[in-house]
Amino acid sequence: MNKLTSLYITFAFLTLVLLLAGCTDNEKNSMESAAADSMENSSDSESTEEVTTETDENPSTNELEEADSKDSDENSTEKAIQTNGSNNSSSEDSTSVDDETEDSHQTLSQYSSEQIEYARIWLQLGPNQKIDELYVRHIPAGEPVNIHDETSANYPKDVVTLEGSRSVDGSVTYSSNGNGTINVYNVPSHWASPAQTEENFMKKYTEDIIKNAELVYVDPGDDEKVIEFIKMLNVNE
Repeated sequence: MNKLTSLYITFAFLTLVLLLAGCTDNEKNSMESAAADSMENSSDSESTEEVTTETDENPSTNELEEADSKDSDENSTEKAIQTNGSNNSSSEDSTSVDDETEDSHQTLSQYSSEQIEYARIWLQLGPNQKIDELYVRHIPAGEPVNIHDETSANYPKDVVTLEGSRSVDGSVTYSSNGNGTINVYNVPSHWASPAQTEENFMKKYTEDIIKNAELVYVDPGDDEKVIEFIKMLNVNE
């Protein structure tokens, strides 16, 4: 009876040990499996985070293409603006140069041939170039050279007298031949009174003025200076 009891107790003890050992192994295996799953999940999470981070940090191909396209458009627009600005500037410069060239070629075209003639003759023959006004007086043919003397000879042609506003400016009296030349008459700025001259002196004197008229070719002169004198003209018909 005691033997059976001892065997039974021994068997029960061994069975309990085996059960405990089995539970321990199962628990250990479960813990190891849970730990492995936890580590795998952590690794997957980290991998996902890395992928997400890389995705966030690295723009997509479409984004890069859009950025490149935007930069290209901006560069194209900037170049177009610069080109247009350059073209406009060149166009303005070209227009300015053309205007200046046109002005330089047409400076005298806005004036009459008579105005140009008066100014050129004074520029060439005027005793005083520093004048304030240039008076123009027309004298028809048949008028006396000296209007203060009845014995004076008469002009055979229409003549023009140019003179400044002051007596010291002097004068130029001429008749135009219409071919770029003029006949210059040496008419004095002041006449002596008949009482101061001998009889028939003025007749001979004025006849010599007509007879000894000097043929002069009119120099075109400098256009700018010619225009200066044109602006001073005061024409008396």
